[in-house]
Amino acid sequence: MSEGNGHGKAPAEPFPDARTLLARYGLYAKKAFGQNFLIAERVFRAIVDATVRTDDDWIVEIGAGLGTLTARLAERVPEGKVIALERDPDMITVLKAELAGVDNVDIEAGDALRYDLRMAARWRGDRIAVCGNLPYHIASQILFRIVEARASVRIAVVMVQKEMADRLVAAPGGKDYGALGVMIRTYADVATVAKVGAGSFTPPPKVDSTVVRLTPLPGDQPRVPIADEAHYSRVVHAAFGQRRKTLRNALRAVFDEARVDEALAATGIDGQRRGETLDISEFGALAGALPA
Repeated sequence: MSEGNGHGKAPAEPFPDARTLLARYGLYAKKAFGQNFLIAERVFRAIVDATVRTDDDWIVEIGAGLGTLTARLAERVPEGKVIALERDPDMITVLKAELAGVDNVDIEAGDALRYDLRMAARWRGDRIAVCGNLPYHIASQILFRIVEARASVRIAVVMVQKEMADRLVAAPGGKDYGALGVMIRTYADVATVAKVGAGSFTPPPKVDSTVVRLTPLPGDQPRVPIADEAHYSRVVHAAFGQRRKTLRNALRAVFDEARVDEALAATGIDGQRRGETLDISEFGALAGALPA
């Protein structure tokens, strides 16, 4: 463990394990909050190493839970700040008690979907990092929030279910390739940081997880020229909307038939292909040729 300096001093002993903390406070994981608490030191280290660049980084942690990752992040950014977001009142009680002496941690009670990442970056005067173990039921919404705020975000390192991670990194043509991966990778590079088995958590979830890193593209520009981001999103989602249909028929379910035919002719994209065979540059060209 690195020695802290300044106001983010390293704890004299390792931060308590999640199981210890749950027992200490008489708590348990709540299904309603999608709680599974990480206990694998290898994974903690992988997340921290992938997230932290300098000791004055500001990090927004989504779903701080018991503070096990929060404490490790705070130790690595002694001149920076960790903004720990948590909406479970019981977890906030634990965070406030266990991290009371760590003054480079700000505990924010609230919903990650409502938190303003741009505001945190303005507060810092520079880009921030985002990290956390994302609750499955809102993971895709949080990823889109990060992409929307990409001009304020240097990097995002998040744990998601393995199935979602596979979709984020899938290449065209495979069964995992879909609208989610296309939309996220239009604006960010996605890389796998660590694979995480169910036994790395308490209680163990029914599925495996993966830590992924999102890095906004240079200049915060999309991978292909896009005139209207909302329209581009509609085109992408329409193409995947009816997987067994040809691209032409899938698009015609949403857009005017004649306009679809004109756009396919103008781009030279074969309307008999399936939507899942198109790459991001082809989606960009199609959105540009199809009137909004």
